[in-house]
Amino acid sequence: MRLGHGWPMRSLPWIFVVALAGSSPTRTLNAQQPAQLAVDWNKTTVVSKSASTLQVVVNPPLRPGDPLSSAAYKAVKDLGADYVRYVPWLPYPRLGVAELEPPTPQKTSWDFHLIDPMTKDFLAATEGHPAILNFSTIPTWLFKTDKPITYPDDPDKPFWDYTQGSELRDPSGKELGDYYARLVSWYANGGFTDENGARHDSGYHYKIPYWEVLNEVDFEHNMTPQQYTDRYDAIVSAIHAISPETKFVGMALAMPSLSPQYFEYFLDHAHHRAGTPLDLISYHFYATPGKAQTAEDWQYTFFDEADGFLNSVRYIESIRKRLSPETRTDTDELGVILPTDNTPEDKVPPPPAYWNVASALYAYLFIELSHLQIDVIGESQLVGYPTQFPSVSMMNWQNNKPNARYWVLKLIHDSFHPGDKLVESKLSGGGSDDVTVQGFVTPVGRKALLVNKRNHSVEVALPDADKSSALTVDGKSGDESARAVKSSNGRIVLEPFAVTVVSW
Repeated sequence: MRLGHGWPMRSLPWIFVVALAGSSPTRTLNAQQPAQLAVDWNKTTVVSKSASTLQVVVNPPLRPGDPLSSAAYKAVKDLGADYVRYVPWLPYPRLGVAELEPPTPQKTSWDFHLIDPMTKDFLAATEGHPAILNFSTIPTWLFKTDKPITYPDDPDKPFWDYTQGSELRDPSGKELGDYYARLVSWYANGGFTDENGARHDSGYHYKIPYWEVLNEVDFEHNMTPQQYTDRYDAIVSAIHAISPETKFVGMALAMPSLSPQYFEYFLDHAHHRAGTPLDLISYHFYATPGKAQTAEDWQYTFFDEADGFLNSVRYIESIRKRLSPETRTDTDELGVILPTDNTPEDKVPPPPAYWNVASALYAYLFIELSHLQIDVIGESQLVGYPTQFPSVSMMNWQNNKPNARYWVLKLIHDSFHPGDKLVESKLSGGGSDDVTVQGFVTPVGRKALLVNKRNHSVEVALPDADKSSALTVDGKSGDESARAVKSSNGRIVLEPFAVTVVSW
């Protein structure tokens, strides 16, 4: 709840948030003096524009009837975030492509019977919040290909070779735009008329606030900047004609540091059809540690790679501000992909500490991207499981509970919102070099977020500690929600890989 103007600052509670990354479970606290927290609540450095959220990638455990699906969508609903991203994608053609065969004069192959149940569950879980839909896989028959279109009969069987071809069979892009316009009309306008003039009724009249145009165009689709821009314009024009209130997200680049030419080309309005909106751009980051690394190494690798990504963000922001300053930014896939993912080794879950250090990485990125006034900061992803990027999951596929990555996101989402003031903050003394700190002034109180980036516990001395209370997500909380923690002798102990909210 937001308090109106005129409330005296002294009447508001003080709240601090602490996120730790990396602590050896066998190492004790240093004997040195604790880190001293200092926040100048009257010195604003920037006003936040940042919303925290996540992405939902379609895969078989999210199909209705699976216990993991029910638990996962309950977690989405309980989170209550805006800008949740929904992506039916590449490896499951039957779960993400609504017209798998090319139309003929005799018939079309439009079929939503597997797609609808999952999409309806997602829309129910995000009801009341603007979501971002992205049916990222283009029907292969829309391209010129050298071999027949194939895909498994089993909708749950992953198939990574569905996408073929790079040149559209209709170079104007109209056929591509028409496919997406009919797809959107199915959900937004009660149905559509197909290529042969036949009516297909759905009865759905969902609002589609945001539509993201394709995914990982620099990797999954391997398009040139010009190809993508032309296809973006064709899709946006067609969807906008039947859903004029929908806004659009562009690019969803997998490797933005390797793809500056996409930003230079796409953000130049001269390269688009007149009147084409450039509402948001999007791109991704995943830390990628070496195969032999453990938590002792992750404490450095994850954050060093994050700092490299943040340098790319600064560069991208300079391009955006120069070419299209009205365009907003969505970093809609942030996480870690372990080298064991999608190999036989991914049957063995990562050690428990992994989930906490990966959680702290997101908390660290939330601080730094908030400084840069990035609009949407999206954690990836709701469900992963063996054979489908298990290390990226925010749900424990073994017990169907949200894991620490989810609970850290929820703690951040419940604590910080666009409009909060980021204020001058610092730590000094023992362990201060290991912790990143940021204070926020919010309409409901003063808060701070701290991230310990190293593999040991840290003590922090807090002002008015005797009046404080704290909630923590750490190794001790496991797959449960934040646990209560009390200060002692004016100090709070930041346990390994913890995220802590302290309230006064």
